[in-house]
Amino acid sequence: MARKKGILVGKAAEFADGDKKIVANGKSEIGVYFIKGDWYAYQNHCPHQGGPACEGLTMAKVEAIIAADKTYQGQRFDHDHQHIVCPWHGWEFRIEDGLLDADPTHGLRKYDVELRGDEVYVVP
Repeated sequence: MARKKGILVGKAAEFADGDKKIVANGKSEIGVYFIKGDWYAYQNHCPHQGGPACEGLTMAKVEAIIAADKTYQGQRFDHDHQHIVCPWHGWEFRIEDGLLDADPTHGLRKYDVELRGDEVYVVP
């Protein structure tokens, strides 16, 4: 079976947990993330207004705390769920699948990531 071509991102050992790297893909770019032992890659293009989504922060999901009586009690971070936050308008995409957390009908284009020996590749 022929191996798919891909874009060399770098050596896996160069990535610490939470790191990202943006690589060229023709006229566009792909953001590659290493989060909690898993690899993710998304096109660096926000579906909202074309912003560079992958240049934004990666942060824990923010959740509202609602009491049993339905009153707002503040906010907390859910560190089990990370988001990519577009720097232009704050759209938040789930790292697991690239979908917009507020409306999963929108999302970032996802790419496969392959480890080949000690090297990381994105397969567009």
